[in-house]
Amino acid sequence: MRRVGDQLRAEDLVALWMRVPCVSPSPALGTGMSPGLFVGAVCAKPGVEPGVPPPFRFGGGHRTPNHPLADPASPHRTAQDLSEAIKEATKEVHTQAENTEFMRNFQKGQVTGEGFKLVMASLYHVYMALEEEIERVRDSPVFAPVYFPEELHRRTALEQDMAFWYGPRWRHAISCSAATTRYVQRIQEVGRREPELLVAHTYTRYLGDLSGGQVLKKIAQKALGLPSSGEGLAFFTFPGIPNATKFKQLYRARMNSLEMTPEVRRRVLDEAKAAFLLNIQLFEELQGLLTPEPQDQSAPQTLGLHHWASGQEQDSSPAEALQSQAQLPSHSPVPLLPWVLTLLTFLVATVAVGLYAL
Repeated sequence: MRRVGDQLRAEDLVALWMRVPCVSPSPALGTGMSPGLFVGAVCAKPGVEPGVPPPFRFGGGHRTPNHPLADPASPHRTAQDLSEAIKEATKEVHTQAENTEFMRNFQKGQVTGEGFKLVMASLYHVYMALEEEIERVRDSPVFAPVYFPEELHRRTALEQDMAFWYGPRWRHAISCSAATTRYVQRIQEVGRREPELLVAHTYTRYLGDLSGGQVLKKIAQKALGLPSSGEGLAFFTFPGIPNATKFKQLYRARMNSLEMTPEVRRRVLDEAKAAFLLNIQLFEELQGLLTPEPQDQSAPQTLGLHHWASGQEQDSSPAEALQSQAQLPSHSPVPLLPWVLTLLTFLVATVAVGLYAL
């Protein structure tokens, strides 16, 4: 079976943990919601010019409500918010990601401990790269408004999960697969060369974890018989976010406030689609690792082996089968040695009888 990863050989990821419903900021956002959770959201009141609520720190970081890029009246803002534009641009590839075999099986509860360990190890590498690049650009105006380390960063949680699944020497036990490596490299390249695109990765990754990731957490907990206290699932737990829905709205509002030219905006949308492709490759690779590879019938020697073995009463090794195949011409000649032995036997018998007769 040909997989996306086999064709592209270049990227990864994860932010496909499910549908991320995007809600455009509107006057209704503030209704019935805690003011603190909505600092940075674009709220409008009758007779009041839309703006950013009073100062409030959701949990630390370098965010100020009066950041020059947080002005919703910026001339670079377009009719469609960036979060909505990403949702629209990635709709098709998002569906493809959700329908990979690995994800379909996961959603059905068909997940094994080995498969879960592999995906968690891949996520560890992905998030280490992502959060390293986030720290690199955290003060930059292209990222500062969406810098939420205390609420979102997963490094500590993933280290706890690695210790749970792989033991105290987990750093020596986990490996970085080919698809994971491609994803990590892409994140590093974006962070160092095009930091204005990093928001495409953080948006799809973190908001996906806060959405469909919570569904996957419950499925894994049940399928793997994990304790309700959450051991082995720290990655899915966000203690700094008491209300995921409100926080996602806050994050989208902050992201929508980023000032960018139409060209940068187009590249951000392209990068979001690339993130989903990276994720597809990652899950297809994991599925391939978990599924025993059938004999590759595309290779000449394997094709013959498949058909030859299917007609045998007992199994034979590949070497034996290939050897047998090589010794089966289309028209087998009559074996010579048996005839020679028969002739010699006849001659010896004739001579013996003759001597006896004498």
